[in-house]
Amino acid sequence: MIGMHPLILFDTIMIETPRRRIYRRLGYRKGVTTLRARQEAEVEKDIACALSLIRLRGVGLRLSLGEKNDSEVVLAGQEGDEVFRSRRLARFLKECGEVVLMGATAGGKVMAAIEEGATRDNFSRSVVFDATASEMVDASLDWIMSYFARELRRESKILTEKRFSAGYSDFLLENQAAMFRLLDMERIGVEITQSFVLIPEKSVTALAGVQGK
Repeated sequence: MIGMHPLILFDTIMIETPRRRIYRRLGYRKGVTTLRARQEAEVEKDIACALSLIRLRGVGLRLSLGEKNDSEVVLAGQEGDEVFRSRRLARFLKECGEVVLMGATAGGKVMAAIEEGATRDNFSRSVVFDATASEMVDASLDWIMSYFARELRRESKILTEKRFSAGYSDFLLENQAAMFRLLDMERIGVEITQSFVLIPEKSVTALAGVQGK
């Protein structure tokens, strides 16, 4: 049995701004979409403003996998086993002995600014803020995965390149409640609604598999 690993809190995540991904989310395609200098300057100004409001925080947790079959996987948590029922997830973790759960948030300030912009009919700025926050929090999961991948290499183990999130395919969104609890996401200022939506909105959870003995 693999030993229990502690929850890791990433109180401040510093990453490069994924500008290409932000522009792609905004609908711009290099070599396809023409962006005038004045338009680009306005977008860059809004991106910079959004970044000033974003505070990336995250958590990560390694857990052992218990019994697996074609339709469910069992995670060995500190307070007892957690069963996830999903054929796609079971297939994704077929060759894995552990999982890494991860969560991240962009914080509440940027979400408040997005909502304020929408109510004031400043939709274009809100769209840029939304795209920036979405891509920044997604990139923070990449950063967390890179952290665990480095740690696992010391043990001759490999972290899967892809990750799996609740709400994808047959891995129902309701499973986010268990991930939220296991990750103790309240520590990074995140709450969850009765419909399993994370608050602030620009908050995410995911899991990746660990391969190797």
